Amino acid sequence: MAENILRKLVNNSQMAIDDGIYDIDLNLQKSNKDFVQIIKTNPHVTLLTEIKFASPSLGKIRTLTNPASIAKQMIAGGSKALSVLTQPHLFHGSPEYFIKVRQSVEVPLLMKDIMIDKIQIDAAKKIGADYMLVIQSLFDQGYLKEIDEFIDYGHKQGLEILLEVHTKGEFQNALKTEADIIGINNRNLDTLEIDLKTTEVVLEGYEKSKIILSESGINTAEDIQYLKKCGADAFLIGSSIMKSNNIEEQVKKLVNAY
Repeated sequence: MAENILRKLVNNSQMAIDDGIYDIDLNLQKSNKDFVQIIKTNPHVTLLTEIKFASPSLGKIRTLTNPASIAKQMIAGGSKALSVLTQPHLFHGSPEYFIKVRQSVEVPLLMKDIMIDKIQIDAAKKIGADYMLVIQSLFDQGYLKEIDEFIDYGHKQGLEILLEVHTKGEFQNALKTEADIIGINNRNLDTLEIDLKTTEVVLEGYEKSKIILSESGINTAEDIQYLKKCGADAFLIGSSIMKSNNIEEQVKKLVNAY
């Protein structure tokens, strides 16, 4: 099972690269806001909310509508940064949506994709991304080589790196890199099951050195309070907000969890 989902995600990215979806002729500016500084100084909950219309685990999440208007509702609710899916297969994402969002908001943006190739990093720069996602397990399981070089290339393009882990072992490896933020995905990519305890287990005994983002399966203010106790500094929330019929209110509720 494990191999299959990860392999499928890598194959999907290769397909998207072959289809030319990252061949972009633009030069959009990224945000002038520093997400790490925001996390360090924000008295409320710092949310990185995610615009996604589908996922491998849930299938369709929301009918495709204007991503820019969703982005504005999220920010009105108090979200400090946005993640936008650019992966077409399984996630119904697209660089086009990212571009629409970038042209309509000022906040930092994460290009959320299965990044396997420098052409995607180049695309992230061109569409005005502040952050790109790197997945530790792709390197640990041998799908990709040279994580330091990959991260360094991103930094050279002016991008910050959100490095995602799921296990204690991946976390230890991630701490050795130059990643700007480490994300702990509460979803097991092998089984797609979610367990918020993942964040607690991974962070046990951790001496603070990097900003920690907890991702996946976060639905309520209680979830946020629990993850904060475990040591998370900020939270990536997608599905539970995208499914809501009042996005702004839902974000507000979570932002005020503490």
